[in-house]
Amino acid sequence: MSEADTPLVGPGIRRRRRALEMTLAEVARRAGLSVPFLSQIENGRSRPSMGSLQRIADALGTSAVQLLSTAEAPRPVDVVRHSSAAVRETGAQGESDGRMRPLVRGHQRLHALEFTGAHDWGREFRHRNDEILYVADGSAEVEADGNFYRLEQGDTLYCAGGLVHRWRPIAPNTRVLVVGIADHVQATDEQTG
Repeated sequence: MSEADTPLVGPGIRRRRRALEMTLAEVARRAGLSVPFLSQIENGRSRPSMGSLQRIADALGTSAVQLLSTAEAPRPVDVVRHSSAAVRETGAQGESDGRMRPLVRGHQRLHALEFTGAHDWGREFRHRNDEILYVADGSAEVEADGNFYRLEQGDTLYCAGGLVHRWRPIAPNTRVLVVGIADHVQATDEQTG
């Protein structure tokens, strides 16, 4: 999986920045990136690591998943091959061997991501809608709503929308699938009587 195959997120970042009437310099400062690097990302000449994409998303008041979803148009039927491109993850200490691969492309009603390798334990998440974490291989530790859970291969953790959570692999070759309702979807509870 080469960097050249990773999704181009620049146009979506630029659209979001302009919609918020923010300058390139303002977003770069909030994201802790240089203006030239952010400009290269917006113009498709550079692709950010997952850590940089998350910082850009935070600066723009959105999520990395949402920015990735705008990289491609939605498709009613789509096959994502095992060999499809992954985005490199970075943590607070810099580069890591972690990778994140979108399993659903385009601006869809759900997101699905595959994580392999290291994952930043210091990064907390809070999504608008529900999601599940499924450990396909290895094992992971999850903190959700102040409680800790150890998940082994085949285990699933459900996390309701709005709950703060974070996770990390705790065994070599861990692979975690994260599937959730996209943040742009307004999920409602239907009560049947």
